[in-house]
Amino acid sequence: MIIVTGATGLLGRQIVERLLTLVPADRIGVSVRDPRKAQARTFAEQGVRVRQGGFTDAASLAHAFEGATQVLIVSVDKMGDEAVRQHRAAIDGAVAAGARRILYTSHMGAAPSSRFQPCRDHAATEEALRACGVPFTSLRNGFYASSALQFLGDGLRTGEVALPADGPVSWTAHADLADAAAAVLADEGRFDGPTPPLTAGQALTFDDIARIAADVTGRSFTRSTATDDTFRQQLIGHGVPAGAADQLLGVFTAARAGEFAAVDPTLAKLLGREPIALSTALKELWLNSVS
Repeated sequence: MIIVTGATGLLGRQIVERLLTLVPADRIGVSVRDPRKAQARTFAEQGVRVRQGGFTDAASLAHAFEGATQVLIVSVDKMGDEAVRQHRAAIDGAVAAGARRILYTSHMGAAPSSRFQPCRDHAATEEALRACGVPFTSLRNGFYASSALQFLGDGLRTGEVALPADGPVSWTAHADLADAAAAVLADEGRFDGPTPPLTAGQALTFDDIARIAADVTGRSFTRSTATDDTFRQQLIGHGVPAGAADQLLGVFTAARAGEFAAVDPTLAKLLGREPIALSTALKELWLNSVS
């Protein structure tokens, strides 16, 4: 029995969908906070075992993880001590359930010294995995391409984007990372410990993205550089809490230090094809915006 947590989220949902093409539905279970969600009901209709499980409720995890041979812990949308605490609870639940392997969606650049808080959280979670006594696989996912598109904001429409100085980032599609996770789950033990960075084929700066945007839209596109403080204050002025603004700024300070610049062939090998390029995602976003 393969258990996937967070199966109604963007990444977890796609992982289960891909996994259904690789293993029988009755070998898949999902742990979700709300089994009444439409996607959870759809999975149940396909024969997937759906159970309520929350990382803050040990009893629910015991029920959700029952009979697990592998548990994939999809990292939570939290930061700092709360994120690590919830991940540790999920690890403890998987160990108690007797899982013979625990998998975790980590991040390229995971390190205690990272300038990006989530990478420090991932590093702390990986330490908990090393100490749990059960074999583990940490999927070192490339930076989500959707984040690059969000940073563009209205830029595709206006032809202008002002962001802090950055560095090259291996922007990687959710769909590719879901395919890779499903492949690793279906081939138990393929990786032991942290994987190499699971990245797309290019590391791009926002200067590069501006040139791609110009090609995609056929319009001029200007990328200007905002100071870190200006960017932070703009975020706060748009209602982003100060702590969250600091974390978003951390993407740029970490990128400037080269933390997300690695490009590795492992993802392409897992997929059996080249990963989706950011230009493809950008083109899709542009076509959707003008249709």
